[in-house]
Amino acid sequence: MSEDIDTPSPLRVVGLRKTFGDVAAVSGVSFDIAKGERLALLGESGCGKTTLLRMIAGFERPDAGRILVDGQDITDLPPYERPVNMMFQSYALFPHMTVARNVGFGLVQEGVARAEIERRVEEALELVQMADLGRRRPDQLSGGQRQRVALARAIIKRPKLLLLDEPMAALDRKLRERTRLELVELQRRLGIAFVIVTHDQDEAMSMATSVAVMNRGGIAQFGAPAAVYERPTSRFVAEFFGGANILEGEASGRLVRCRALGIDIVTREKIDTGDGKPVGVAIRTERTLLSSEKPGDVENSAPGEVRAVSYLGERSICHVEMAPGLTMRAAIDTRHGKPPPRHGDKVWLAWAARDAIVLHD
Repeated sequence: MSEDIDTPSPLRVVGLRKTFGDVAAVSGVSFDIAKGERLALLGESGCGKTTLLRMIAGFERPDAGRILVDGQDITDLPPYERPVNMMFQSYALFPHMTVARNVGFGLVQEGVARAEIERRVEEALELVQMADLGRRRPDQLSGGQRQRVALARAIIKRPKLLLLDEPMAALDRKLRERTRLELVELQRRLGIAFVIVTHDQDEAMSMATSVAVMNRGGIAQFGAPAAVYERPTSRFVAEFFGGANILEGEASGRLVRCRALGIDIVTREKIDTGDGKPVGVAIRTERTLLSSEKPGDVENSAPGEVRAVSYLGERSICHVEMAPGLTMRAAIDTRHGKPPPRHGDKVWLAWAARDAIVLHD
């Protein structure tokens, strides 16, 4: 993220703020994205992600800050003058219009010549694989087809930036997975920067080149999905983005003294906050190893008792009570027919030092 506004970028947000009464919906957000990037705004309901998207689109006016697209300050421009288009969660199609008329509506409003409208509508429908359905009406389409019509309408004006608000929310799981791939491929062909609002972590991980994890109106962490997942900087990000076991303790060099487990946790890096300072340690569920006996080749281990097992197809999640009030989760592979542990089984959980992520807040 940067606040330098001298270098044009598809989108640059500088110190953006928005309040509703006493509630700070967006509080001093700054970031920029590169050409052709796909940014996912990820967070819980009420974190400010949709308000931020609506300010970029021009449907909400910020109390402070600036929005720049390709170096042009668009903060005070109305939505119809911005080089930006938005695809709404509801799709907002006109039920009395055909697919072709829905897609070309924006060009009609701008007074574009009829022949040019027809050419661009045909081109847009071809891009979203809807070329044969131009004469149908929205009520004759499936949910996935209506979504493609909304997408064609959003791209036909050739915006410099495309905003998508929960674009897969109305689709079933199988169709969501297919549509994610189609959207990424379409974005690569068009070269338009995308900003996607979602609360679905799988969607963010599979579609985005960058994620902004939002919390209470601000950006808790910004970066490539893999970097945010592997190196969360706070308890909130570690728990929200991907899920993790969080253990509390006191720093001591490369160790964290965890009184609840009765062990010193070996971490992957020296903790430079000073001995005795309270810190958290995050261990991803899939990096938490489960065995029936104490392992001898891993830096960290502790005994526990299985309290529940959640079957998820190719894997199961074991919930293991490590101490009164402290439960950890471990993912185990169930693809090869090995039965998972049962309630009440005594087990050991273990994790490598490289997988113990120290959290300072």
